[in-house]
Amino acid sequence: MKIRTIAAVAAFALSALSAQAAEISTARGPVAIAKAPAKVAVFDIAALDTLDRIGVKPAGVPEKLFLSQLEPLKQGAEVVGDIFEPDLEALSSLGPDLIIVGGRSSTRLDAAAKVAQTIDMTMDGDDLVAQAKQRLATYGALFGKQAEAAKAASELDDQIKAAKTAISGKGRGLIVMTNGPKVTAYGPGSRFGWVHAALDLPPAVPDVKAANHGEAVSFEFIAKANPDWLLVLDRAAAIGSGEQGARATLNNELIAQTTAWKKGQVVYLPAAEFYIAAGGVQSMQRVMATVAEAFAAAK
Repeated sequence: MKIRTIAAVAAFALSALSAQAAEISTARGPVAIAKAPAKVAVFDIAALDTLDRIGVKPAGVPEKLFLSQLEPLKQGAEVVGDIFEPDLEALSSLGPDLIIVGGRSSTRLDAAAKVAQTIDMTMDGDDLVAQAKQRLATYGALFGKQAEAAKAASELDDQIKAAKTAISGKGRGLIVMTNGPKVTAYGPGSRFGWVHAALDLPPAVPDVKAANHGEAVSFEFIAKANPDWLLVLDRAAAIGSGEQGARATLNNELIAQTTAWKKGQVVYLPAAEFYIAAGGVQSMQRVMATVAEAFAAAK
């Protein structure tokens, strides 16, 4: 989605808001918002990440924000539950105009909606970048931050372009997630398939099962695939579980046989940004920067 398109979407939504009600796009279809929300409670970390980028301070936040960069949002805000479960009593006490759920909290939309209007802004899949830009435009319009949203979209486009340029001609990649000693793989069309789609990264294994938690694979599977690049998500690091880390899990004789390992082309992605805040504008920028830097340094 180009920056002019984003600006047009934002302008239309704002004009609708100033008239009667804006109809915005959500994960569950169009939703009418009667007026610009003055007090918002947000349970989705990706939404918090994007709102923080455009200068919107939520009145209600989850207890754990996972990203250290978001910790300042707690100052002056009320804790109204966690990313899985809203605290309905705390929400009622806060009295928000709008509640934003997404991802892990999306299943609690109906419960939250008993307190105030609630929208589901879940994002996932191959077109995550387009969804992220759409959410960015929507938030810019809702909160009168169109200029900030347009600037953030332009910066994201620049980083995507830089990552694509760095990746071009550098070989095939395989995305893996470690969860303690366990390993799962992701390919095109999967939860993290957007990396292949948005950055034109050729997959080392094109037919990985597109399950939400990836396809459980062995070290033999990875050795046979022999990717030029391993893009690694350390789930334990993302959620702070304290389990065995990705570097220890992958440090074995089979993985050592791969081109990726031999050439030092194992990229450890920013864990919480990639796993929990997927689609948040700032998180996507950090992921893009990590990928671009690694590929650009390759011989």
